[in-house]
Amino acid sequence: MRMMLVLVGLLGLAAYPATAAPPGDKGAKESVTVQKQSQERPALAQPVEGSMAVVPAGEFMMGSPTGDSDEQPAHKVYVETFSMDKYEVTVGQYAAFLQAKGIDPPSDWKTMNQSVHQKRPVANVDWADAAAYCKWAGKRLPTEAEWEKAARGTDDRLYPCVNEAPTPLHANFGKSDWNNHGVLAPIGTFEAGKSPYGMYDMAGNVWEWVNDWYDYNYYKTSPSQNPAGPSSGGTKVIRGGAWNSNPRAMRSANRSLISPTDQGLDGFRCAKTP
Repeated sequence: MRMMLVLVGLLGLAAYPATAAPPGDKGAKESVTVQKQSQERPALAQPVEGSMAVVPAGEFMMGSPTGDSDEQPAHKVYVETFSMDKYEVTVGQYAAFLQAKGIDPPSDWKTMNQSVHQKRPVANVDWADAAAYCKWAGKRLPTEAEWEKAARGTDDRLYPCVNEAPTPLHANFGKSDWNNHGVLAPIGTFEAGKSPYGMYDMAGNVWEWVNDWYDYNYYKTSPSQNPAGPSSGGTKVIRGGAWNSNPRAMRSANRSLISPTDQGLDGFRCAKTP
């Protein structure tokens, strides 16, 4: 009996290394696992369509003393607090609007409304439809002053992202072929191109409608607080440049104009008063 107990004990000792790793080896395995996990990059947050950023009340310098003559004179403007969409309105968002309202889609909609384009900005939208979408979403088109402040901040930067000419890391621009909507970058692509308040694609991708009528000489008589543009006019202001623009057109102070009924390749983002 004693001999049997001894044999059982010896067999148990022999089996132990095969069933339980020594403490030193176990610690090494855990260390490798932790190290591997620490080297894995966290997944980037996906852009949330329709999300907004707050632009606090305050003054900024609007216009440019060295820009085009319709950007002069540069002048201080006070703008009340407002919020603006971080991203341009996407094809997917606009599709929901069309379905809800039952209105006619923009030109080239069948090509635009493909699964691969749902996260790209909508284009070919005229001013009235852009304003209607913002109203449906409980928002509005930004004023020209709001758009420029959101783009340039209070440090008088030349472009929304940098003070020097942007590169392909900052914006989608300088392209030549439309390529059936595929030339537009999905929202949230250019992390390095964000404006001071966190808005994407305020330079390049698609021109953006603002609420204001265009007046070549408006800055000479513009009010110093919350300017809303002329009371009437024949053309509307678009801002920010597009996929085929050169850097000069993408400057924060640059003003361009177009008929409000023109669809062109124009897109938009919305704003909201708190």
